[in-house]
Amino acid sequence: MSEADEVGRPSQADGSARFVSGPILRHVLVMSATGSVGLVAIFAVDLLSLFYVSKLGDPALTAAVGFGSIVQFFAIAINIGLMIAAGALVSRAIGAGDPSGARRIATSVTIHGLIQAGLLVVLLLVPLDPMLRAIGAEGHTLEVAKRYLWISLPSNLLLGPGMLFTGLLRAVGAAREAMYVTLGGAIVTIFVDPLLIFGFGLGVDGAALAVCIARVAFIAVGWAGVRRYRMLQAPRWEDVIGDLPLVVRIALPAMLTNLAPSVASAFIAHALAGFGPAAIAGNVVIDRLAPVAFCGLFAMSGSIGPILGQNWGAGRFDRMREVLRSGAFVTAAYVVAVWLLLVLARTPIASAFELTGVAADLFTFFCLASGPVWFFNGLLFLSNASFNNLGFPYVSTLLNWGRATLGTIPPALAGAAWYGPEGVIAGTGVGSIAFGLTGLTLAFRAIGRLERGVRPEAEPAFDAPAADEAVQAAPSSGMSL
Repeated sequence: MSEADEVGRPSQADGSARFVSGPILRHVLVMSATGSVGLVAIFAVDLLSLFYVSKLGDPALTAAVGFGSIVQFFAIAINIGLMIAAGALVSRAIGAGDPSGARRIATSVTIHGLIQAGLLVVLLLVPLDPMLRAIGAEGHTLEVAKRYLWISLPSNLLLGPGMLFTGLLRAVGAAREAMYVTLGGAIVTIFVDPLLIFGFGLGVDGAALAVCIARVAFIAVGWAGVRRYRMLQAPRWEDVIGDLPLVVRIALPAMLTNLAPSVASAFIAHALAGFGPAAIAGNVVIDRLAPVAFCGLFAMSGSIGPILGQNWGAGRFDRMREVLRSGAFVTAAYVVAVWLLLVLARTPIASAFELTGVAADLFTFFCLASGPVWFFNGLLFLSNASFNNLGFPYVSTLLNWGRATLGTIPPALAGAAWYGPEGVIAGTGVGSIAFGLTGLTLAFRAIGRLERGVRPEAEPAFDAPAADEAVQAAPSSGMSL
């Protein structure tokens, strides 16, 4: 294989494992910052779309978009699981000096992603009516939410592979190109959303169509990035099928882990539905604002995986511990800054989204209480990323489901009974403290186990050279991407 053909190496760049040297804090900050730009673009456009819908003057429409988003989150959570598996396996192969193995895995997981994305569309659309009713949608809100999802959900066929491409780009350290993927879709939405909602008078249907158009741009930019870094090769079905168990070992627990917050979010919506459409509308704004405000935490958890993976492949356990320490420091500094901004801006934001009465009270309470809750959420995100990338994915699964059940349902029900809608929000934050601290402690212990040579039970050691040897012996299917 020629030098220019190495995975992660466009013709003008080197293909080295860039995270095994240099300051860890700088790697964390650069990867998180570039990831934040792309994520904040997506989340901000989502928030802007909700802002447009709120200006239609019907709280039931705002609530419908919220219910639709909860269902969309189930698809996104599963997409993220496959993205995590791709990033973990590819970054580890690169760190171990095996670019051909990285390319093989990247190609296989891309095929897996296309199949998964199509299955998800069918599995979510078939039971759509009972699913929406179960989380509290009814009447006009139910009908609007169903129409929104029938338009937007099929575009998961574009979103799934697009998200996968961002994971592959981060795996080779191409943070800027990964940022362009999300940024491209967001820029398209900024112009298309108001045109369809107001210009063509399509309302919520226009918002759903804008989602589809943005995802076309999303996958187009991602495809250009992975081609530039020569991350894919002509797929061979022997490889695609043979790599499936390896991918599933990471992807399945990661999917289960990421489904937990979606289940918790659905339960919260169900709990708030008893307080009327206004409470649901207030919670919808919270759900859309929180990812914008705290996108840095999401970006960091998605960015440290390649840093951990490359250093694990290189046997640098000291640097792996430094990743966790730096991540916790960045989490604390970031949350303090964002919390202050939310406290100061709570009234203008509530007014901008036409929130009054119960909705405004709920939103104000969130702004005042969000800091401590999101700090411990950030520690849990950091821990989950560590477990998913170090071969202990079921630990993050247990932690997330523990928080989504024991850490959410009992305290939310108690809070609702004692303090109303604000009590639901407060109750969901109680579990964050215990699970965040537990997660970080276990993440440090996981690195210690790896250093002592304890092989993770969830995944066998990645024998990249041997795997690649088997690939070379297999006949080509002649297919190309």
